[in-house]
Amino acid sequence: MLFHDVVAASAGLSATRSRRAKTAILAELLSAVPASELATAVAFLTGQPSQGRIGVGWRTLSQLRAPPSAEPRLTVTEVDTALGEVSESVGSGSAARRAHVLRRLLADATRTEQEFLFRLLTGELRQGALEGVMVDAIAEAVAVPPDAVRRAFMLSGSLPTTAAAAMSGGSAALGQFGLQVGRPIRPMLASPAEALEEALAELGPVVVEYKLDGARIQVHRRGDEVHVYTRTLRDVTARVGELTELVRSLPCDSVVLDGETLALTDEGRPRPFQETMSRFGSTREEQLRALLLRPYFFDCLHLDGTDLLDAPLRERNNALRKVAGEHVIPGQSEPADPAAILTRALDDGHEGVMVKSLDSAYAAGRRGRSWLKVKPVHTLDLVVLGAEWGHGRRTGYLSNLHLGAIDPAGGPPIMVGKTFKGLTDELLAWQTERLPTMETARDRATVYVRPELVVEVELDGVQSSSRYPGGVALRFARVLRYRPDKEPADADTIESVRAMLRG
Repeated sequence: MLFHDVVAASAGLSATRSRRAKTAILAELLSAVPASELATAVAFLTGQPSQGRIGVGWRTLSQLRAPPSAEPRLTVTEVDTALGEVSESVGSGSAARRAHVLRRLLADATRTEQEFLFRLLTGELRQGALEGVMVDAIAEAVAVPPDAVRRAFMLSGSLPTTAAAAMSGGSAALGQFGLQVGRPIRPMLASPAEALEEALAELGPVVVEYKLDGARIQVHRRGDEVHVYTRTLRDVTARVGELTELVRSLPCDSVVLDGETLALTDEGRPRPFQETMSRFGSTREEQLRALLLRPYFFDCLHLDGTDLLDAPLRERNNALRKVAGEHVIPGQSEPADPAAILTRALDDGHEGVMVKSLDSAYAAGRRGRSWLKVKPVHTLDLVVLGAEWGHGRRTGYLSNLHLGAIDPAGGPPIMVGKTFKGLTDELLAWQTERLPTMETARDRATVYVRPELVVEVELDGVQSSSRYPGGVALRFARVLRYRPDKEPADADTIESVRAMLRG
């Protein structure tokens, strides 16, 4: 298949806000692409080369820009092969070899293909929400239920692999994917509830647990082999020795546990979130020793050869208590006084509570209504779209942040507001250094960036507004912290923001 066909499909996606239209564009392309190029085409269209990040930035590509080809001639395979050569080129002379391959590739590309390659290789095409549209497109192209594709994707961890299986073997091939100990799956996500009473009324029989201000972890153990993964499925086993030792001591042979971890003060209260997250990036031995992490597990997805994803939460909780013992998160099933649990959680320094249906299966990677989070303050996870230069004491610093919510139709994030409140001097200095490395454009007042950073904001609520394209605006928003543990696809959607307006 010509690379031009993939680029044209991408342009069609950008030209419409309709999820239905986006699905149709992708389904038509998937039906036409040869089997040998399917996985590569899916990877390109969801914004990431099959090789992953290849270490090429905008500045390097700009220096290699060549006059474009007048006619499309590159194939999908040729582009993938060239990127593979760049990715595999290491050692002495590698910079020159990488430059030669990229220059040749760009010279063979048309102007629109060059622009697509620039955006693909610099991460500007990555839109996590587009993965959901691709799932629907795969289902439409093969005439299988979207849930079958979604489940296979969450268990395989690879959308290109899932697409290849669906196109070659339909539902039967998709059904072959299962939980594999040692291969992380996307975590189940929660939706916000306005109040505890609302959550209890919606879900029926529930468990009410503490909602911690920690870092999400997923641990896998088979025998003595243990892996610890973050929310974004990054393997951090080497950095959290105390967690691997603890999991290795649990009374089982194999297990997959979902939970949170956080650092505690000497009084047993949670340390600031940033201190917990520092452990996942630290290579300093003294920091690894000084800041110990405590795990709190709240779900069991596999135990001693039995997969529990499809079992109801009440059954998974029985397995959890059996294997995790004192390391189970504080909470109670069908509590007589749910409000007392919320009060205790807040008194202990935590965010609030989670209310979970005891009849629910584990919906990997989904933000549904089976898990509801109840917090006394409104918060949203939003994507940074840009920042304005500050004034007065903040002159010379990038200050006022432009904030966007995720478009569930797979389009770019939708701006919902701005804020400069809550930014410490440390954060101002950090984002002034960091944001220009992600720059896509600028004017006299603002630096616009790729939508890669997630920031958590506290707000009084939202209001109707014609100022922003989503029709809503944040009220009195202030920055709480950046969320390095979250991908843009984990941020709140425009639908979640609008739901706060209805509330």
